[in-house]
Amino acid sequence: MYKAKINLHAHCILTFRKWERKNYSAFQTMHRVVKISVLAVIYFLSTPSLSVATEQDTTEVKMQYDLDEIEVSAQRSPAVYSQVARIISVIESDEIEYAPVQNVQDLLEYIAGVDVRQRGSEGVQADISIRGGTFDQMLILLNGVNITDPQTGHHNLNLPVSLNQIEHIEILEGPAARVYGPNAFSGAINIVTKMPDSNLVSAGATYGSFSYSDFNISGSVATGKLRHSISVNRKSSDGYIQNTDFKTSSVFYSNQLKTKSGTFSLQLGNSEKGFGANSFYTPQYPNQYEATKTLFSSAKWESKSKLHLTPVVYYRRHKDRFELFRDNPVSWYTTHNYHLTNVYGANLNSWIQSDLGKTALGFEFRSENILSNVLGEEMKDHKKVPGEDAEFTKSKSRNTWSAFFEHAFYIKNWTFTGGVMTNHISESKLGWNVFPGVEISYNFTDKLKAFSSFNTSLRMPTFTDLYYEGPSNVGNPDLKPEKSATIEGGLKFNTVFIQGHAVLFYREGKNIIDWVKNSSDDVWQPQNLTQINSLGSEFQLRFNLQKQLGNPFPEQLEINYFINNLTKENQELISNYVLDNLKHKLVIGLNQKIMHRISLNMKLIYQDREGTFTGFDNNDWANEIDYSPFWLLDGKIAYTLKNLSLFISASNIFNNNYYDIGNVIQPGRWIKTGVSYKINFN
Repeated sequence: MYKAKINLHAHCILTFRKWERKNYSAFQTMHRVVKISVLAVIYFLSTPSLSVATEQDTTEVKMQYDLDEIEVSAQRSPAVYSQVARIISVIESDEIEYAPVQNVQDLLEYIAGVDVRQRGSEGVQADISIRGGTFDQMLILLNGVNITDPQTGHHNLNLPVSLNQIEHIEILEGPAARVYGPNAFSGAINIVTKMPDSNLVSAGATYGSFSYSDFNISGSVATGKLRHSISVNRKSSDGYIQNTDFKTSSVFYSNQLKTKSGTFSLQLGNSEKGFGANSFYTPQYPNQYEATKTLFSSAKWESKSKLHLTPVVYYRRHKDRFELFRDNPVSWYTTHNYHLTNVYGANLNSWIQSDLGKTALGFEFRSENILSNVLGEEMKDHKKVPGEDAEFTKSKSRNTWSAFFEHAFYIKNWTFTGGVMTNHISESKLGWNVFPGVEISYNFTDKLKAFSSFNTSLRMPTFTDLYYEGPSNVGNPDLKPEKSATIEGGLKFNTVFIQGHAVLFYREGKNIIDWVKNSSDDVWQPQNLTQINSLGSEFQLRFNLQKQLGNPFPEQLEINYFINNLTKENQELISNYVLDNLKHKLVIGLNQKIMHRISLNMKLIYQDREGTFTGFDNNDWANEIDYSPFWLLDGKIAYTLKNLSLFISASNIFNNNYYDIGNVIQPGRWIKTGVSYKINFN
């Protein structure tokens, strides 16, 4: 939010001497006073809107500006949305606030190109993928820093931050290795947290079905050039069926110091989860339990010199205890699975602007290490598991070195961006790998743009892919890295009445990794499927009905649709992940103000998934079962009075039975109600 005194006459002039929105505004890189003269001010991108708070007769007035120049992190150098020839969606803080969800996983369900396969409810565990990829082919970032888990993508969203502390989420669809490095195979998600510039305290509490409770408190302090922010969250439920109870907690601290030469920022977070994992990994043992602990920290410097330098150092520690039997184990079960991953790294990004455009150069080092009693290679000297009566007997380490180069330039209505990433992974026999990419766009008018891109990417197998062995699984240490090449093209449009995009994409994947088996009686084993090609399209439309048609039409109507077709070899194999992609996904959203301070937000989702899963009946494997398509309806009514907010929400209003992952039944209707209050000491 930005406060400005505005004289609401026929003409008005806003003077911005300082644009505080870190990493999110074109004006940040101008280093000058910006004046905007407007008659009617409307802002919308093909992503959620940016609001400007004003003061008028002590009533907050929100105005939207059609700047179409919002900075997004889809390139190595700063780029505004109108210059980016990629599909990148941004979920803004106001949309997060009014959405009928209380966790990141459910929020991402509302992006048509994103496939969210829930295991545990309410953010306990979910597999996230984009455009028919797998959950291991995603890169997750927190404030631009890679927090992806090398053990397994199941842990990628073990975030040390709660939903109410998120400022916005950026979803880059398609390969992003040239921008973020290896493992950004099918897309990347960057979660950006809030950094208020005022002294405030906020607290909230939510209660709901299945003994659900969610408590959070946060505060911020701004003293001169230094800003601090801290938040604490605690969430629990007895579960919607047996052995789906959970308790989670997180604490997150960040600060920011602004000087004449640049900005220093620090973040430190910790999360803990304990949850019943009913049939999470196999229905043979429904009494599974899992506990995880995640510690993450990073430090970053952003200079203001002509040659912009941004060095970053980071560290992530993740502990996982998996119990096949939560209680009453059978005689042959002697110990739980213990894993401890330590990831640390450093990177340097630099860019400079000239008459020829923007040139960026970057370097990164990342070290991934695991201690386990299941994954890795045998150690001569065993190590004690911290806090447990058990030992780590195996370990594995690998290091990745990457270098980046990119150049972007603009000629009248044209934009061109080209670059390359080269990297070397210590456990790979491929030597140095090179992954180029290029993007181009043309503005027909200020309301219509055509774009096209070609990008390549790579993903290394996780430690679970390589080494996991269990009652129904066996690893494969001979796995090769996955590779892909993707081409896409489409249109972006932005008018007063309608905004959005339409895109067509084709991805060719080689050595794609999937857990497969020949028959129901076999065990799962990861293999490099020779080739999997993906052809799909997506469109996103947002209609500002009330602005164009007036009352009684609703304020906004959103229609997002995604279709994808995979062609692959070895179709006779039973697939656990790759071969059961989303075929169709439709998301319809409706926003409406019912009364002066009461708003309604509705989301309708349709999903149709390809593939099958092996049924399990009477303690034995049964026939293959097709995934059935389903509809879900979520809704939220919110009342806001100055600093007080009240809401009631419901998910799966129709109480449908459905599966995201075979044999893991999802919750039925779930009702929640909550209250939050904010005190601003300024």
